[in-house]
Amino acid sequence: MVNMNRRQFFKMTGATLAGSSLALLGAAPGAALAEVRQYKLTRMTETRNTCPYCSVACGILMYGLGDRDKNVVANIQHIEGDPDHPVNRGTLCPKGAGLIDFIHSPNRLMYPEYRAPGSDKWTRMSWDEALGRIATLLKQDRDANFVDKTADGKTVNRWLTTGMLAASASSNEVGYLTHKVVRSLGVLAFDNQARV
Repeated sequence: MVNMNRRQFFKMTGATLAGSSLALLGAAPGAALAEVRQYKLTRMTETRNTCPYCSVACGILMYGLGDRDKNVVANIQHIEGDPDHPVNRGTLCPKGAGLIDFIHSPNRLMYPEYRAPGSDKWTRMSWDEALGRIATLLKQDRDANFVDKTADGKTVNRWLTTGMLAASASSNEVGYLTHKVVRSLGVLAFDNQARV
């Protein structure tokens, strides 16, 4: 066993660390440090979207791996604010900045589910089944409750038993079309989540 003081110990460990670092860098740290690293998002596909959280409707850029081949499933790796979006100009609130956790959450609902009246279980259904069920129930309710005329004979063409709450993350054009469709059905109870 070798007796050494504290100063000798630090000299010896420092020399060992320096020597091993030079060996790892090929004894040419200048060349190793000058290597050009690839930009982390180079191979990713950029997709523009809208943050789903609130009525501000901030623009986001989503970056995903996967080249859309036959058996490749795209996987979102990074999300940031869209600097070209007129609402947020590239900034995101804390919820928007944490959107990647929302996307990869194991609790995220990926398909429609239905719970029958009186049941305590949710059952999975296809999107076609869900949209067909919604359309059927809307048609039944409209047929049963649509009001053509009031008691004194005035034409009103209104449907008072169903309401519509539009998505606030929609563009002005989508909001306009939603308003036209809902009003053409006679729905009077119509609002937008941006006002709620």
